[in-house]
Amino acid sequence: MTDKVEINRLATGVPGLDVILAGGLPEFSFNLIAGPPGCGKTTLAHQMMFALATPERPALYFTVLGEPPLKMLRYQQQFSFFDSNKVNESIRFINLSDETVAGDLGVVLARITELVQEHNPALVFVDSFRSVVMANQGHGQPNSDLQMFVQQLGMLMTTWQATTFLIGEYFSEIDANPVFTVADGLIWLRQSVERNSMVRKMQILKMRGQPTLPGLHTFRINQSGLQVFPPAGRDLPAPRSGLGEPQRGRLSIGVPGLDDMLGGGVPRGYSLLVAGPSGSGKSILAAAFLAEGARQGETGVIAAFEQPPSGLRNRVVARLIDSGTVGLVDSRAPDLSIDEIVLLILKEIERLKATRVVIDSLSGFELALAPTFREDFRESLSRMVSALVSTGVTVLMTSELEDRYTDLRFSPYGTAYLTDAIIVQRYIEVESRLRRMTAVVKVRASMHSDEMRLFSIDDEGIHVGETLSDREGLLGGRPTLKQR
Repeated sequence: MTDKVEINRLATGVPGLDVILAGGLPEFSFNLIAGPPGCGKTTLAHQMMFALATPERPALYFTVLGEPPLKMLRYQQQFSFFDSNKVNESIRFINLSDETVAGDLGVVLARITELVQEHNPALVFVDSFRSVVMANQGHGQPNSDLQMFVQQLGMLMTTWQATTFLIGEYFSEIDANPVFTVADGLIWLRQSVERNSMVRKMQILKMRGQPTLPGLHTFRINQSGLQVFPPAGRDLPAPRSGLGEPQRGRLSIGVPGLDDMLGGGVPRGYSLLVAGPSGSGKSILAAAFLAEGARQGETGVIAAFEQPPSGLRNRVVARLIDSGTVGLVDSRAPDLSIDEIVLLILKEIERLKATRVVIDSLSGFELALAPTFREDFRESLSRMVSALVSTGVTVLMTSELEDRYTDLRFSPYGTAYLTDAIIVQRYIEVESRLRRMTAVVKVRASMHSDEMRLFSIDDEGIHVGETLSDREGLLGGRPTLKQR
């Protein structure tokens, strides 16, 4: 029995793309990069080319009826991946517009063959392949000629052991086209506009011999080029020693009375939800959680989706950030996806070797997402929590609640079950004064207090006080006015 042929996988140089491709791009494969105008096809092709091309593995980039090379290079060199030293050394740009205008696919193929034989490239790019198709149809050539051209081009590149990319403008992946059948890989880019949000997504419709990640994956184009965001948690760094496994012991939350109510603090590696109405002290409790970690020699990360922690309300967190003890994820970029946000948090966790993470708040987190991602916010939240706790950190999340005396809820998203522990904060009226109370609703697999306690907030933070009683305004579990 013969051994299996091993296919070498090439690192694309595009962050996140190799994860979606299950390890990289198959060497000597015949690929199509497709999508509508402006979605990033040429930028993706250039980014991969500059990452892969070397003197030992040169690249040929054919341009046809699209942009002339000089104009294209003028814009592409604005990206940080562009390396002018590689141009005309490892990378050669060749204009085939004259051959394409004639509409004779045989002439185009002959010219490509001649240049491939002359330069012996390991990488070949044809941009835009759609132009070849349109020129062929404009001169009345039958589709059989096009199919033969594609098959011959594929055979030629395979014979010369070149990894090939055809870049083309296609608006629907269901279009009948022979190139879809011949291609080993089909990378589809798309973009959509909802209100004022632009969302770009990538799908690997086909990649022979590889278990690619299914579905649509968001990506962003920035100064570095494309960055693809795999499903939350798929691109995690290797767990640090002692993390990513069940942890023993508890962490102090930074409020002595509340630690007692939790049964000695929150268990390590748990996710904790702090729910309450506006102004009830959720962010102050989150700051105490991070400050206590700093006192214990631990680092933390805060993802701030409401006000930046620079005002008086968050002065404790601001000092921790300035000292480098706490990392800040405060992305103001529009059209964020859950996978992009989680990746930003995970990078900060890894950078600081953090053990505590704060999400403040889930309400702001939802608003930070592009509209298309808010529809599946419950699923997104589940993925985020799973990805974070899998690293071994302890996560505290705050959630805004409308204070209803007759409706005891812990999350407006119906996701309280996702967390391991819940602390609820509420307002009550006692003798014509608005008072704050707190209770521990659950601590998974652990005993905890079932008392409801008053608490106060001053310049020193949160102070948990006495328990509530019928005499203090809690009758039958509902706050009432105490009669004078």
